[in-house]
Amino acid sequence: MPQIAVLGRVGAHQGFLSRGVHQEATVQPDTPFGRSNPIHLLRHRDIDFAVVSRFGEERYATNAPSLPVRAYLWALKDTGVERILSLSAPGAVNEAFRPGDLVVPDDVIDETTSRPRSFFVGTGLGFIRQNPVFCPELRGVLLKNEALCGRGCHPRGVYVCTEGPRLETPAEIRKYRLFGADLVGETLCPEVFLARELELCYAPICYVVNYAEGVREAPHRPGVLFEGLLSEEDRPKVEGVERDFPDILLSVIEDVSRLPRACHCKYLMLRYKLRGDISEDWKTWIR
Repeated sequence: MPQIAVLGRVGAHQGFLSRGVHQEATVQPDTPFGRSNPIHLLRHRDIDFAVVSRFGEERYATNAPSLPVRAYLWALKDTGVERILSLSAPGAVNEAFRPGDLVVPDDVIDETTSRPRSFFVGTGLGFIRQNPVFCPELRGVLLKNEALCGRGCHPRGVYVCTEGPRLETPAEIRKYRLFGADLVGETLCPEVFLARELELCYAPICYVVNYAEGVREAPHRPGVLFEGLLSEEDRPKVEGVERDFPDILLSVIEDVSRLPRACHCKYLMLRYKLRGDISEDWKTWIR
C-alpha cells in the first residue's frame, strides 16, 4: 500500500514510466463524493507510491473549478496514502520569481469561491488551525533535497489560489501583490484544507511557468499557451524543468520514504476524538 502520493498535471504518471518506474496497477474507485480520478500505483526500487493526474490522463479533460478533489483525496486515503506531494505550475506575481524557477511555498491565500470546501458539511467538525498550512515535516524534506536545492529552489512563497478557469486581470494581480502574494495558480485550494481534514500530510512543489498578467509586458499571441504570457525566451527554461520533474520527484520520494511520520498532521482531528464526536475510523467522520 503506497504511503506517498503525487498530485500532478495531465498524464503525470507517464513521466515516471519513462524513467523505468514499474506500474503495479491502476484503480479508479467510487467514493461518497463520486468517482475518483484514476490512481496509478507505481513502484520505484522498494518504494510504493501513487500518482493522480488532476486534469486528465492524456489531455485536459476538466478545469480547476470542476476537479473532484474530495473524491480523489478520499480514494488516496483509502488506498493507504498518508503524505501528498502536490505539484503546481503558477504564474509569478513577485518579479523575484522567474519562469523556470522552483518554489516550495510556505503559505496560501484562498480566493476560490464555489468549490466544495469541506468534507464536514452540515456537521460541527472542521475547526482546524491553518498554521502551518503545509506539513512542516514534508517541507523540511523538500528544502534539504539535493535535486531541488541544486537548482536554486526558492524556500518560501505565498501562493494565491484563484477560482478559474479564466486567468486573472491586471487589476486582480495588483491586488494580490498588495496581499503579499508571490505566485498565482488554481490548484492548491481547497485541496490542502481538505487533505488536512483527513489528517494527510500535504506540501506543494511549484515551478513558475510565466509572469502573471501585467507583471511584464506580454503581447497577445492567439493560439498559444496563455495567449502569450509565456514568452519564447522563457519557454526553454520552463520546458527543461518539466522534463526534469520526474527525476526530481523520485529523489524527493526516496527522501520522504526514509522519514518516520512524526508531524502534527496526523493529530488534526484529535480534539474531536477526545471529545467523543468521532471515532478512530475516519470513514465514519463524513455523514
